[in-house]
Amino acid sequence: MNYAPINLKEKLSKFDKYWSPRVIAEMNDYQFKLAKVKGEFVWHDHPDTDEVFIVIDGTLDIEFRDGKVTLESGEMFVIPKGVEHKPAAQNECKIMLVEPKGVVNTGEVESELTAENDVWV
Repeated sequence: MNYAPINLKEKLSKFDKYWSPRVIAEMNDYQFKLAKVKGEFVWHDHPDTDEVFIVIDGTLDIEFRDGKVTLESGEMFVIPKGVEHKPAAQNECKIMLVEPKGVVNTGEVESELTAENDVWV
């Protein structure tokens, strides 16, 4: 077993591509992923799982068909499975996602923003 902590700042410094989550840890069947985001993402949902957004640095808007939530550094939000949403960030925002292994970032929507899955940093 490795007894070294995972340094989020260090991990975030190892990549620059927006909307391309990188795995930093696993717990049971769940992955902890870091991402840098900027601009608008695509409307999508995850029919089989909830999704957790944790803002590490910056501001993240998550639009829903009937409203919006704005998350600041140190805040989190859980999106229930099957709820269509569209994340957006006016400026660069650093986030952590917590979701089951194998979840595709764009759900069932094919897009140029669909990221390769299970990429570790």
